[in-house]
Amino acid sequence: MNKITAAITAVGAYVPDYVLSNQVLETMVDTNDEWITSRTGIKERRILKDKDKGTSFLAIKAAQDLLQKSGTKPEDIDMVLLATATPDMPVAATAVYVATQIGAVNAFAYDLQAACSSFLYGMSTAAAYIQSGRYKKVLLVGADKMSSIIDYTDRATCIIFGDGAGAVLFEPNEEGYGLQDEYLRSDGIGREYLKIDAGGSLLPASEETVANKQHYVFQDGKTVFKYAVSNMADVSEKIMNRNNLSHDDVDWLIAHQANKRIIDATASRMNLDDSKVLVNIEKYGNTTSATLPLLLSDYEHQFKKGDNLVFASFGGGFTWGSIYLKWAYDKK
Repeated sequence: MNKITAAITAVGAYVPDYVLSNQVLETMVDTNDEWITSRTGIKERRILKDKDKGTSFLAIKAAQDLLQKSGTKPEDIDMVLLATATPDMPVAATAVYVATQIGAVNAFAYDLQAACSSFLYGMSTAAAYIQSGRYKKVLLVGADKMSSIIDYTDRATCIIFGDGAGAVLFEPNEEGYGLQDEYLRSDGIGREYLKIDAGGSLLPASEETVANKQHYVFQDGKTVFKYAVSNMADVSEKIMNRNNLSHDDVDWLIAHQANKRIIDATASRMNLDDSKVLVNIEKYGNTTSATLPLLLSDYEHQFKKGDNLVFASFGGGFTWGSIYLKWAYDKK
């Protein structure tokens, strides 16, 4: 019997209709299109304007898109993993609600949170469940309503983030396609550089925390940039060396869309031609857990069965890593 690997067999995505452009941001904070574009590569981002809808809405839409396009029956799904930094509410896992709403009545579900590395870590988790032989269909959704935790008077963060969701289906494969290797890392030194101060057990919500705007994302941009550049490049190079992959062997770099300069630095370390580096940050900004699956959705038509994909991400905590995956199908 051939070894079971965990392959991505379907992709889905959803982004809200409302476009928050750099030009609109110019009317909100002291910034301009040239400054944003030159430093981040972002031109616009999508925002879920409906205050009555949370991350679950985005996740459900992305999951439904995958189910519809692939013809997958929701009752056949064994497990739903939701990678997110912005769950609908504390305690009640958002993944459970998503699973119920899409009709995955035979699945168990839970949330996974590792900031911008959530989806990458989720790939590792989903693959492990598949490779164990215990489950056949694991739905992994990456979704974040980042606008719910952004202070739109803080020009350091409001220019970066957007809302969106993407989903992938992992299934067993005996042809050698799917997840081949992973190198995942974390370091608590990053705890103070990218965070939300209040709302957790350390600093529960109060009138004071709300007044002090401590429920919004804080980022020490220069420090995070420095760590992200070096660490994303390091792990991507490591995964290539460990699997004897040259730059010619890598077909696509699927990098977290946080900053165009970080993506470029990672590609440079891997010695990749620009044509192999997938980018959509100009359209969506940093959607946190959704950046990787949104890339897969936008470029799915270009992937060929057997293509070598290298994923790389970096997030708060700090969390980061790289995954090497062989694509399992040709888009019909």
